[in-house]
Amino acid sequence: MTLFDKMFRCAAIEQIFSDRESLQTLLNFEAALARAEAKAGVIPEPDARAIAAACRAEQFNVEEIAAHAALSGNVAIPLIKKLTELVAASNKDAARFVHWGATSQDAIDTALVLQLRRALEVMDQDLTRMAGSLADLAEKHRATPAVARTWMQQALPTTFGFIVAGWLDAVLRHRSRLAELRVHNLVLQFGGAVGTFAALSGRGPQVAKALAEELQLSLPAIPWHTHRDRLAEAAAALGLCVGTLGKIARDISLHAQTEIGELAEPAVEGRGGSSSMPHKRNPVTCAAVLATATRVPGLVSTMLTAMVQEQQRALGGWQAEWETLPEIARLGGGALHHLANMLPGLQVDAGRMRENLDATRGLIFAEAVSMALGDRLGKMPAHMLVEGACKKALAEKRHLKEVLLQEPGLRGYLTPADLESLFDVRNYLGNAEEFIRGVLAQANRAVVAS
Repeated sequence: MTLFDKMFRCAAIEQIFSDRESLQTLLNFEAALARAEAKAGVIPEPDARAIAAACRAEQFNVEEIAAHAALSGNVAIPLIKKLTELVAASNKDAARFVHWGATSQDAIDTALVLQLRRALEVMDQDLTRMAGSLADLAEKHRATPAVARTWMQQALPTTFGFIVAGWLDAVLRHRSRLAELRVHNLVLQFGGAVGTFAALSGRGPQVAKALAEELQLSLPAIPWHTHRDRLAEAAAALGLCVGTLGKIARDISLHAQTEIGELAEPAVEGRGGSSSMPHKRNPVTCAAVLATATRVPGLVSTMLTAMVQEQQRALGGWQAEWETLPEIARLGGGALHHLANMLPGLQVDAGRMRENLDATRGLIFAEAVSMALGDRLGKMPAHMLVEGACKKALAEKRHLKEVLLQEPGLRGYLTPADLESLFDVRNYLGNAEEFIRGVLAQANRAVVAS
């Protein structure tokens, strides 16, 4: 099914995991293996060139390979058989060295690592764009007063810049996390049938070193056929990233509710409309990201479950990864791409944010009054006095400041001028500005480092 691809996917990552590109990546492994074995003196150089020349995906029938894979148990077996036939047609001697000393899992795992590396590079570009957009928003709205909400209710004043800085801080962590994955987790898989290089007559380590250099991959200390922690960690890291994307999408969609009206996705012809309600402006990007955040955790769970693999080659667990990890990368990359594209056009209504601060008739400043009064009256008596005033303000639909000005219990403790100051949002933002400054400095350092 491709009907929903444009909603949930990213074209660049879809290309990486396409059938044709997947075959080509497997063939890239086989070509690199032949070249590495020639460098190590295992096979003749002319034979390696003949093998590499035949490693072109356009010479292979995807449907035919897939049909034979269903019978043989994996895609590498029919691919290597066909590659051998192609090499033999031009060089019979070279044909016997196709896939020499390797096993199917070497090719399949290394191809997946190569695809994942490319996908993470695309994601890094989108994370960088997203971080830039969020930094711009945080800078622009560092002093824009907004309501902070807890348990879906108004809590205290904050700034929209502070809210965005929280999103940005998480995005920067994910960028670092995925960069670490590219360095430490994307390593060569090569060991032969059970990981001992037995078929390579003592020259396995030389071939492995040359193969890692050919593919620009790190060389692990030991082949890892049934040790799947690196790939499971990649899945978990992508799952964490998707979780943050979902959090941002959830926040934006809540701010975009009609009754709140503080944010809106970009207004574009045909975007976010309803089939029956002409007035609707739905947050479609947020919907797609939230759908992805719902789907990915189960896929990550599959990768974690698949880690329990038998002995030196697995039955079932390994096979469970083949579609799962690419799907995590495809969904995660799609959500990231769409959110990165939407954020530069995010519409912020600072006026509505200010209106919402006044929606509770001053109740949002109750803690500020309680803390100031607590210094003079004691915390619990102050809390009870302000709580009573809040109940009265709600019951009588009056502003809390007005009720407090008439409260006898405040006389001698807080003056009208004190109350006026306590109900000024600028005086109850805590260290919001300091936190924003710190996150923006971190973002700037990340730009310089890249």
